[in-house]
Amino acid sequence: MKNVLKVLTASAAAVSLTTALLTGCSGNEASPGASTAAASKGAAPAKEIGYPKSLTYWVSLNPNAAATMKSYNEIAAYKEMEKITGTKVDFQHPPVGQEADQFNLMLASGKLPDVIEYGWGGAAKGPDSLIKEKRILRLNELIEQHAPNLAKVLAENPEFRKLVTTDEGNIYVMPFLLGDPVLAVVNGPVLRKDWLDQVGQQVPTTLAEWETVLTAFRDQDPNGNGKKDEIPYLFSIADMDFNHLFVGAWGIGSDFYNDGGTVKYGPIEPPFKEFLATMARWYKEGLIDQDYATTDGKLKDAKVTNNQLGALSTYPGSGISRYTSLTKAGTPGFQLVGAPYPGLQAGDKVMGQYTMPFTGIGAAITTSAQHPEEIIKWLDYKYGQEGHMLFNFGIEGESYKMDNGYPKYTDLIMNNPDKLPVTQAMAKYFLASFNGPIVQDKRYIEQYFTMPEQREAQQVWSQADHSKEMPLITLTADESSKTSSIMNDVKTYRDEMINKFIMGTEPIDNFGKFVDTIKGMGIDEAIKVRQAALDRFNQRQ
Repeated sequence: MKNVLKVLTASAAAVSLTTALLTGCSGNEASPGASTAAASKGAAPAKEIGYPKSLTYWVSLNPNAAATMKSYNEIAAYKEMEKITGTKVDFQHPPVGQEADQFNLMLASGKLPDVIEYGWGGAAKGPDSLIKEKRILRLNELIEQHAPNLAKVLAENPEFRKLVTTDEGNIYVMPFLLGDPVLAVVNGPVLRKDWLDQVGQQVPTTLAEWETVLTAFRDQDPNGNGKKDEIPYLFSIADMDFNHLFVGAWGIGSDFYNDGGTVKYGPIEPPFKEFLATMARWYKEGLIDQDYATTDGKLKDAKVTNNQLGALSTYPGSGISRYTSLTKAGTPGFQLVGAPYPGLQAGDKVMGQYTMPFTGIGAAITTSAQHPEEIIKWLDYKYGQEGHMLFNFGIEGESYKMDNGYPKYTDLIMNNPDKLPVTQAMAKYFLASFNGPIVQDKRYIEQYFTMPEQREAQQVWSQADHSKEMPLITLTADESSKTSSIMNDVKTYRDEMINKFIMGTEPIDNFGKFVDTIKGMGIDEAIKVRQAALDRFNQRQ
């Protein structure tokens, strides 16, 4: 993946390549406002269009924005964009926690805003079906004629284009794109560095070393209170799914994964039994939090800040930085350190957390839009140099200043006078700290990671094996309807049984029955469907 700076400053000559790249060979009809075949036969190009006077825009309200604002109209970047384009935007935000339900109800009603920004990978019907049902527009030709900034980004980054294009050749959103690999790794295992020093251990790199460290945390009173109240490690099924910690040591994932072009489902693979047996033994020996299954976010925070928890999976920002600031006063020596994903043997490179450059998040234009050409031009502003700076850094002179060509956030962001956390201060000015139809700039995260521990952890986690990560495959409506209920049942059963195996209420010897039950639920059909989708993805040009 190219550095976002190169993406956005390279020669505009690449735009001439986009006709072939964007139109594809799907045979789909062009959406309203699309270019005609005459354009490629020497006819006059489409006339210059302006920005829309107004538009309606449905999007979830990010929690960091919701902490200080009621609408995205209050974000400084959008205020500035209104001054530049003259476009007044009516942002429509669904109630927090009801986003998916409201999204489905909105599509079913047919009463659509002009733009819907959503994580389309979670849509019950795939984008190809929604285009055919005339809910959203195919954007290929609109981008070709009226979105030169995004067209250039896609022309210069074939991997981006492949990810944002469906199996049928449709581009359906103005996408949220990660502009650099450093943005793709944001979570991993951390341990108490001061506890490691206290018990005379190094950062573990293998499962055996982890067991040694966790045993020392349990037995050697690293918090120094004279009580055996330490919790060595907080296990979480959600963390296991997200970053493959420990299960990845056996070369498998906890869900679907891509094993050299073959789709597999980790929990029915033989090595998953060894993973469960190891976690069950650790749990029995007190190396895993005995109350992990009922530990929510508040309880986790309390276990960290009360100087009880030795290791967990977390983020550099909401984990390493936040916990350090919350705990330092009561525990002056508190320090966290990122650890590599452990293998069975020293030097093993195993699976770890990784986010694809495009995950389905983006802004679609609906069939209700009266002026899609103007709307796509308005959306495209964010992919040009000015829009890129505005939505990644905010207002020059206020939220950032240029320092030898580097956009450096001001104290309004990094040391907010109203004592706002950095993420909330950022949300008042721009989108880079969450998402939206932009190319995210790595210089945002370089500054967001203010502590060396954060940067070092991210670098360590980045060394994991990301080759088995599933790309954003698209299921057809028929495939989705066939397997959605299967996977709902499978996941519910899988999670229930993982807890039973680990807690010892289900013997590990019953793993074969566990596999048979999942197979009886239809997992082979779900694998078959995803294999077909992965094959289609790999055949995209």
